[in-house]
Amino acid sequence: MDLNFTPAEEAFRLEVRSFIESSLPETIRAKVASTRPLERDEYIEWHRILHRKGWGATNWPREFGGPGWTSIEQFIFDEECSRAAAPPLPAFGIKMVAPVIMKFGSADQQSKFLPRIAAAQDWWCQGYSEPGSGSDLASLKTRAVLDAATGHYVVNGQKTWTTLGQYADWIFCLVRTDPAAKAQRGISFLLIDMKTPGITVRPITLLDGGREVNEVWFEDVRVPVENLVGQENEGWTYAKFLLGHERTNLGGIGVSKRTLGRLKEIATTEQRHGRPLKDDPVFSARLARVEIELMALEMTNLRLLSVAEGGKAPGAMPSILKIKGTEILQSLSELMLQAVGPYGLLFERDEVGPEHAAGLAPLYCNLRKLSIFGGSNEIQKNIVSQMVLGL
Repeated sequence: MDLNFTPAEEAFRLEVRSFIESSLPETIRAKVASTRPLERDEYIEWHRILHRKGWGATNWPREFGGPGWTSIEQFIFDEECSRAAAPPLPAFGIKMVAPVIMKFGSADQQSKFLPRIAAAQDWWCQGYSEPGSGSDLASLKTRAVLDAATGHYVVNGQKTWTTLGQYADWIFCLVRTDPAAKAQRGISFLLIDMKTPGITVRPITLLDGGREVNEVWFEDVRVPVENLVGQENEGWTYAKFLLGHERTNLGGIGVSKRTLGRLKEIATTEQRHGRPLKDDPVFSARLARVEIELMALEMTNLRLLSVAEGGKAPGAMPSILKIKGTEILQSLSELMLQAVGPYGLLFERDEVGPEHAAGLAPLYCNLRKLSIFGGSNEIQKNIVSQMVLGL
């Protein structure tokens, strides 16, 4: 297994880097670099810049309007975007629901939804988790009852932790269509227009004071039957397919690399006992440990890409990436707080203190969520033990 990039891949990296440097608006880059939240229009502006270049749907095959990149090229693109502090593409549309529609959706669904997703005309959010149904997703209770006379499903229930649902035009939802069936067998996958009467979005204030997640309530929401993906009661199959994509994306190699660079800059600036913090043996040992773990994680990610290129099943690797990737990013945020000492207590960005300390406390608080969403790390460890150890 050769984990080195080929000359062609390195040339591709330079092409991507050059385009991002010349095309990414500085106002957007500055907000991402300083971990300030972006507005909907800022995400869309960058997405449309990429779309005009032909890069608006980087993981899509050519037949659906994507560039047809290999998984290695996608990895390089994501890494260069993170390095340059470019916003991520809206993952719920591009990297989650779109692959489901490509594989399991009808031709009409593909022609209706995919071009609009690629062109940043529709923003999607995910309707999976519910109160009491997070890691145990199969216990979800949101109901969809078929009204055969009108050709609609009538949806009632609640979804929670819906990331950026306040921006969304559409939501893809897991709903229970057969309450008498075994939990996983009674679930269907619906595409729902967020403008449909009966939908209410309520923001949830997080530990860092932000409102990036929401509750979404459905009260007699009528969804056309043509918005059912695949077969009724087969939604669990499609959900597992989607989660494989989501957990692979949660490794966060590029973001962690950029965060590590920021940490090193802080450790060079901050002083301890009259010398740079980076020279403190205890701190430098902690820094070296997390950097080594990040290097090992990147090798694991490249191994996964190599397996995917060969058409083999990824096995437990997506869960391993999710566990270690989230732990590493949390460790980096903790080390940054330690590096700035008492300035780590500053929560508001306009409080008096060094510029490099601004936003570190809210970032630390926000990243506590990483080991919970996308399937908690405890659940991922169970998956690894079952798939690798046969327990």
